[in-house]
Amino acid sequence: IRDVKYRLLRNLQGTSAHPGQPVCPVEPAAGQPGSSLREAGTPGVYATEPRIIVAEDLTPSDTVQISKSDVRGFVTGRGGKTSHVAILASGLGLPAVVGLGEAWSEIREGDLMIVDGGKGTIVIDPDEETLVRYQEACEQLAQTLERRAQLKRIPCVTSDGVRIKLKANIGSLDDVPQALQNGAEGVGLLRTEFLFLGRTEAPSEDEQFERYREIGAAFGGEQVIVRTLDVGGDKHIPFLAIPPEENPFLGLRAIRLCLARPEIFKTQLRAILRASAHANLAVMFPMIATLDEFRQAKRMVEEVKEELQGEGKPFSSAIPVGMMVEIPAAAAAADLFAPEVDFFSIGTNDLTQYTLAVDRTNSSVADLYQETHPAVLRFIRTVVDAGARFGKPVSVCGELAGSPDGAETLVSLGIRELSMSAGNLLVVKERLMKVPVSALRHEEACRGSHG
Repeated sequence: IRDVKYRLLRNLQGTSAHPGQPVCPVEPAAGQPGSSLREAGTPGVYATEPRIIVAEDLTPSDTVQISKSDVRGFVTGRGGKTSHVAILASGLGLPAVVGLGEAWSEIREGDLMIVDGGKGTIVIDPDEETLVRYQEACEQLAQTLERRAQLKRIPCVTSDGVRIKLKANIGSLDDVPQALQNGAEGVGLLRTEFLFLGRTEAPSEDEQFERYREIGAAFGGEQVIVRTLDVGGDKHIPFLAIPPEENPFLGLRAIRLCLARPEIFKTQLRAILRASAHANLAVMFPMIATLDEFRQAKRMVEEVKEELQGEGKPFSSAIPVGMMVEIPAAAAAADLFAPEVDFFSIGTNDLTQYTLAVDRTNSSVADLYQETHPAVLRFIRTVVDAGARFGKPVSVCGELAGSPDGAETLVSLGIRELSMSAGNLLVVKERLMKVPVSALRHEEACRGSHG
């Protein structure tokens, strides 16, 4: 309702502001193109009139419609570090301060503002001394980024010779250039929601096929893991007409929705399989909780293969089929899933949310959202052990993988493949290449001495 209201108001006023919640664009401090102080930040391409987007909140459908070329940062009143706008900002290498509370509404159009994504603070109308200090910090950051850029083409190998593969999480075709620029070794998570959000009807099979083929081809022979449609919860698609739910995060979402709407699911599977004839693709199902769900989904893959074969349409018969581990039940029963999957990918964002019963987008409980909580790390180790026992690869595609400290912890638990926002690739690589895996101990982390 709010979305419709603001769209109508903008049309009546003849403005072209960002869709969704009311937004107050504000200029960055001194117009500095390097105003991103997020450690993993990467300089972007800035328009002649750059802005900082300020809003109470930004939904997934809002963020996919943002014109990113003239944005230098984000500030929201609601949300947490794994909310969609935070992930978007990380992928773009831009600073973001989320969960600011009611203070967001005090920011006004035209305010001069600094967004410090590293510290999670903002400065409105900074004095000259503050401006100089941040300008110097920007220059230091530019030097750091230049140093990291030298690592792009170098494989990530720890100081004691352990090879770690680093992939990118991408949410659209627009994310591909930065991923390639930062040396991504494929895609560990292709979020396909970008094809569905902000539309009045589902994308056609041919449209999906072209996008998957195009993204897959961009990475050459490197693998691109395509996650099937993951909507519901906080990602709303009106044309799907999902009934209102008391607890949408526990309701009809992700694989549950796909199995309930086979016409949507099979169309997507057909597109992915057809694209697999032209690129190194894999299929991944989100939010799997039971073996029956995985088996149902995999049977649909086999049905689609038979259909395509009968139609004479090429596809890769050996396309890997795996699952995300983001529900505690799936992690605890990883040894039961392992014989039937081709790979596991751990989504630490939702795994943490469901393990700790903490809404990851709710700023009022943000302090309880702890990705390195011993219970979360024990679940990760359980999946790693199951994968090793049955010879199935295990990767992590949650935001924990994109933090240097988090990446170290995951490597200590036996993870050898990490996927993250493209803007984090080089900072994680720089850290991991300095540490010996033999010195990392997962036992202490699982007991809770690391956080």
